[in-house]
Amino acid sequence: MFELTKEQELLVKMVREYSTNELEPRADDVDKESKIPQETYKEMGKIGLLGLNAPVEYGGAGMDDICKVLSIIEVTRACGSTGEFFAVQLLVNYIIATHGTEEQKKKYLAMNAEGKIGAFALTEPEAGSDAGGLQMTADKDGDDYIINGSKVFISNMGPDEGAYAIIFALTDKTKGSHGGITAFLVDRGTPGFTLGKLEDKMGIRGAAVSELIFEDCRLPKEQVLGKVGKGMHVAFSGLDSGRVGIAAQSIGYGQAALDAAIEYSKQRVQFKKPISANQGLQWYLAEMATRLEAAKLLALKAAATMSKGQSATMEASMAKYFAAETANWIAAKAVQIHGGYGFMKDYVVERIYRDVRIVTIYEGSSEVQKIVISRALLQ
Repeated sequence: MFELTKEQELLVKMVREYSTNELEPRADDVDKESKIPQETYKEMGKIGLLGLNAPVEYGGAGMDDICKVLSIIEVTRACGSTGEFFAVQLLVNYIIATHGTEEQKKKYLAMNAEGKIGAFALTEPEAGSDAGGLQMTADKDGDDYIINGSKVFISNMGPDEGAYAIIFALTDKTKGSHGGITAFLVDRGTPGFTLGKLEDKMGIRGAAVSELIFEDCRLPKEQVLGKVGKGMHVAFSGLDSGRVGIAAQSIGYGQAALDAAIEYSKQRVQFKKPISANQGLQWYLAEMATRLEAAKLLALKAAATMSKGQSATMEASMAKYFAAETANWIAAKAVQIHGGYGFMKDYVVERIYRDVRIVTIYEGSSEVQKIVISRALLQ
């Protein structure tokens, strides 16, 4: 039995009220205009959501992974695009708090209160699921590093979005992913760092996702995040946290789709009775709710394990895999329940159906999660 503390219940109440009153009314415009308004970032910074999991001494709320999951669910339930950027920001906070120097923590975590967000930039044109295959280079030049290469599909970076990024580059080509990759923090506006293509996406259209280009970008050694050669350790330390965050997004999508399906089924009359009176549809709703609850418990278990400081690699992958697949299934069933109306943009399930498709793909596809789970079982 998973029982929330009084603090967690109050957090859910606060985030739900904010999301329902402020984010949900904007969600359609965010989708249509392919942009989250700047006021959203500022609001979420001001009320402490962006710094939810940052340590108190650096201006954050110091809350654990369970609180993170609960908050992402509520934000995503109201607006998928906002839930996506929010989950990424909490991942960035976690990595900086875990691996950053005192100066880095003071500088970057303090930006949360100002509504300034950061990016996690690992993926490259030739390095997707194979994260160790990246080709971006960081050549030593005195006390500096010269960065060359590009990153693709990077969230939280757009024309008006993103104050900094965590990037990963080869500092020793001979070692590759085995001690040859280093993480860096790079500020927006650093000479040699520019944005390339802003992606035009099927779903989460308001979330800024861009290509990052580095051409002889000079970074001082103080911008190294963690230890030189330990970049993959930095990256993988964040993957468990990121995957639990995506499980939470998935649950938010699933809950929004289920809520819409229940409401519509009560209102839609066919053959002189609400379609909710049909047993076949009732069974759909029962299965949707049951799968969603199972997904939530998996996510909370993984979060609880991480909150104790324990490894949760298998638990995080299980939560991400099951919640992502479940949310897509629920969204499809919600569209089916709506019939022809579910195919129309007038109904929220159409947007959810597009938004939710990404969760089985990023931060490791469902296929990758099954690899991770099976390896843990067989080791």
